[in-house]
Order: sequence, then structure tokens, then C-alpha cells
Amino acid sequence: MDGLLGKILIVDDDENICEVIKMYLQSANYDTRVASNGRIAEEMFLDYKPDLVLLDMMLPHIDGIDVLKWIRKEHETPVIMLTAKGETFDKVLALELGADDYIVKPFEPKEMIARVKAVMRRYNVDSTNKETLYFSELVIDANSYNVVYKSNEIKMPPKEFELLYYLASNKNRVFTREQLLCEVWGYDYPGDSRTVDVHVKRLREKLHGGSNWQLETVWGVGYKFEVK
Repeated sequence: MDGLLGKILIVDDDENICEVIKMYLQSANYDTRVASNGRIAEEMFLDYKPDLVLLDMMLPHIDGIDVLKWIRKEHETPVIMLTAKGETFDKVLALELGADDYIVKPFEPKEMIARVKAVMRRYNVDSTNKETLYFSELVIDANSYNVVYKSNEIKMPPKEFELLYYLASNKNRVFTREQLLCEVWGYDYPGDSRTVDVHVKRLREKLHGGSNWQLETVWGVGYKFEVK
């Protein structure tokens, strides 16, 4: 693996698309493997241990959304969804379930490489340059993407973690939903404020607050991580 930028698992049942993606990724110095359906993808994921997954939405046997759910149960590996033009609802659903980005087919190879690099760079920066945050009965560890609440490790998808970390690292500051979409989900995100609301709701189901902190709604504005 010397000199390679990372390992990428390509999951798509279109052989031509797979060959094009594989060719461009390899020319950009990534190691690649290809899975043609959801079942093979899950088996290959465990064996290959990729650094990123390019995952088509529509797959034989097990579809892309179910593969994404399966990955997110135990792993924080970045996932970029490949979607057909016009599948807006599916794109939003995928991102709410923990996908990191999406690319609409047909796409320019340069755009794909740029998105791959951006997602992997964000993960690498996040894991090396962020601090661990400590609050009453809550530890948010950006190096391992771990959250410990009341002495229990709390499992959450990367986007839930990133939203929590962003709010907690800017304690008592109020953010609009649009600001959070921009800062946490990034450029060209197709979602709306419902995406933020869904993620905040899930965070509240897992974290019920502490003696001096609470994830608060500021009515008519957005959200803040309030510390007293």
C-alpha cells in the first residue's frame, strides 16, 4: 500500500460505470475493488476494510440504502452515494441515514475525484486536529468519533457525531438550520431544514442532557448546545 492514498470499494451493478470509476481512481493513486450487488458488497467490505465506499443507490439483492444502514450499524467508514438524476428524496434519505456525500450520474470523473478527496480529507483532518470535549456525564472524542454518556458508549453515525461536535464546540452559540447544513453537511447539499431536525431529534433520543448542558431549540431561529 506504499504511496497509495487509500482503499476504495466501488459498488455498482453497471460494469461500464465501475470500469470508468476504477480507472480514474487508480490513476489518482487509490487502490480499488468492485462489488456488483449489495450482498457481495457487504462481504467484501468486511474483508477489504476500505477507507471509503462509493455506493450505488439501486442494487440487486440488497439495495444501496440497506447496505448503507448495515455499514452504519458498526462502522464509521465514509460513504458517497451514486444516484440517478432526479432521485431527490432518495438522496436526502441517504444523507440522513449517514452518507457523507452523493454524486449524480452521469458525472464528470474530475468531480468524482474531487468529492472523494474532500470527504477523505475531512475525515483525516477531523481525526487529527480536533480536541476531546468534556461536559457533565458527556465525553465527545473527535479522534475516535466516540461519545460516552453516563459511562456508556453511544453509537451514532458520523453526521450525528459531527453535528453534536460542531454544536458542542461552539457552546451557547445559536445556529440556524441553514448554517448547520452548510457547516456540517457541506457544499451542494440537496436537503432542507428537516434534515437538521431529524438529526437533532436522534441526538436527543440518545442524549438527555446533563446537570449543566442541554441541546436546546431556539424557536424561530435554530439550535444551540447550551452550557450553564
